[in-house]
Amino acid sequence: MTRSAVVVVAGAACLAATAGSAGAIINGTKATEAYPFMASIPISAPAMGLTDGVCGAALIAPQWVVTAAHCLDMEIGSIPKGTVRVGSDRRTSGGEVRGIAQAVLHPRYSQHTPNRNDIALIRLDRPVGQRPVPIAAQPGRPGTPTRIIGFGVTVAEHDPARWKMSPRLNELDTRRGAKSECGPGFAGGTRLCTVSRVPKAMACNGDSGSPQLRRGRGDRWELIGVTSGPGAKSPSCAEGPGLYTNVPAYAEWISRTMRTYS
Repeated sequence: MTRSAVVVVAGAACLAATAGSAGAIINGTKATEAYPFMASIPISAPAMGLTDGVCGAALIAPQWVVTAAHCLDMEIGSIPKGTVRVGSDRRTSGGEVRGIAQAVLHPRYSQHTPNRNDIALIRLDRPVGQRPVPIAAQPGRPGTPTRIIGFGVTVAEHDPARWKMSPRLNELDTRRGAKSECGPGFAGGTRLCTVSRVPKAMACNGDSGSPQLRRGRGDRWELIGVTSGPGAKSPSCAEGPGLYTNVPAYAEWISRTMRTYS
């Protein structure tokens, strides 16, 4: 099966968790408000010693969530629990739990440093009652205030067997970085450079696929990105910057895919 294929799931799917992928939030804080659109995808990766992993996602329609394609990359060898939890600030309880009916990776997704076209959609087996987050028309200019949220590790650790995912949702205030603030070749038209507004803080392992948000009309959150990986070669997630797939850049593909598989 190729990475660009549609995955039809009967209670299971392959969801990636790689040591080099950004995921959790280092030096963030506990969520200060409700994020009904936040979703979590429990995974394991036995070959790496990871038994209690997670990827994040964002609810964009009653039966659809968007995440990072590398969270669904079968070639990496991660094993999911086959469910998505939506609308809870706790990783293993609350909210609404649904099965994964289909997963669609972007047809031009590929693993690189950085990943390319790192975006995927999951169709839930039944709609949920939580309120979806709208996709922003544009991600905003460099300097735009943003926020990232996720259930990933809060202490950086290179060994996946030692990763401890957060039981509670964490958040971190960030900003859109200029292309030059990420490593050469990392940021671009479909990849957003993201910079923490506090020292030594950024997404890390377990936050892959989790949303990056900005304020839109009526001060409501809008989705601009999903966690893809580090934004530069760095010895630690906390050193930053982070790299986020530019969701507005894929709005047409998202709409077309949801129409095709709904």
